[in-house]
Amino acid sequence: MKKPFVTLEKAQELIREYPTPFHLYDEKGIRENARRLREAFSWNPGFKEYFAVKANANPFVLRILNEEGCGCDCSSMTELMLSEAVGITGSDVMFSSNDTPPEEFKKAAELGAYINLDDITQIPVVEKVLGSFPKTMCCRFNPGGIFQMSNGIMDNPGDAKYGMTRSQIAEAFRILMDKGVEQFGIHAFLASNTVTNEYYPKLASILFELAVELNKETGAHISFINLSGGIGIPYLPDQEPNDISVIGDGVHRCYDEILGKAGMGDVKIFTELGRYMLAPYGCLVTTAINEKHTYKEYIGVDACAVDLMRPAMYGAYHHITVLGKEDQPCDHMYDVTGSLCENNDKFAIDRMLPAIEQGDILVIHDTGGHGYSMGYNYNGKLRSAEILLREDGSAQLIRRAETPRDYFATFDCFDILRDMKYND
Repeated sequence: MKKPFVTLEKAQELIREYPTPFHLYDEKGIRENARRLREAFSWNPGFKEYFAVKANANPFVLRILNEEGCGCDCSSMTELMLSEAVGITGSDVMFSSNDTPPEEFKKAAELGAYINLDDITQIPVVEKVLGSFPKTMCCRFNPGGIFQMSNGIMDNPGDAKYGMTRSQIAEAFRILMDKGVEQFGIHAFLASNTVTNEYYPKLASILFELAVELNKETGAHISFINLSGGIGIPYLPDQEPNDISVIGDGVHRCYDEILGKAGMGDVKIFTELGRYMLAPYGCLVTTAINEKHTYKEYIGVDACAVDLMRPAMYGAYHHITVLGKEDQPCDHMYDVTGSLCENNDKFAIDRMLPAIEQGDILVIHDTGGHGYSMGYNYNGKLRSAEILLREDGSAQLIRRAETPRDYFATFDCFDILRDMKYND
């Protein structure tokens, strides 16, 4: 059974100052997890984690991760700007995007970031924007076909819009070498949210073998290999979590067997994890405000899909704890819903939970990654606050809740709304 990192008493204390719903993050858990990752790959002197900013774009969170040695993986102009504002620049930034506007390449270059090209057709775009290429460039690889491991099919890279074919990446390396690029990186993302220790070693072996082949074919010096993301978390309470030390050891063995034997033992290993780094260390705290008894039993909470869209979008499972009732039997079946005018606005369907009364506080687990960051304003709903539970037990507001003034701010070109009197 999943155990929340916040107690009923602490939640009640927070709610007196910050009304629900809000996202809550566990600083202690975030730091400890970053240290476990770093230790698992300490065998590689150049190892670096580039946290996937899309998973959680709060600057306070980015600073915590940066203090633990992490950089930023950015995929848009505003993510680059946010990284810069936090003080994360230079080789601490990886810019991995697709369908990229030219001005974003320019911004990445200004920051001194690694530029990861998604497609060979981006080469002339970058040259036109920058005039010349940085000494180090990265290219994204897509092997196509079906990605399969011992426990079955994991994903279908051939249907993904990301990355270059095998022949394209070799040609890209040759073109870039002719244009003065001296060092190269290789990047690939083949599966999402894998809960198996096999995934990273399998991906690593594919990329390590590719690196050896490209070095022989083109003479390119491969300076780093970015294993990207894909290490998942156990959303279901009975799932066995990944063991990052086992994963690190598995990648190490592949490294020695493939790169080491090829005389390429100086290659740095990068990762760009998001969900694994943050999801378990965040939760959505919400209050039961309504109940409904029709063909099913419903509990309505004051959060909705704008606060956490994964269940509505993917049918994703997020565990729910009713604070103060952890030891009570889960003998009531509920749909736990929000108030959007959409029938998929449900955090749980036919979920067995303790008896829930209005005023009960619910914790929706594993929202630290791809929780708040995927929020939106449908139905005119306002986005919630974000709060950091510090290591000393204190709480810090790291993003205030939106107000009507925020919602209407971009309508300032409309005369009537421009002069509207807001009630914040």
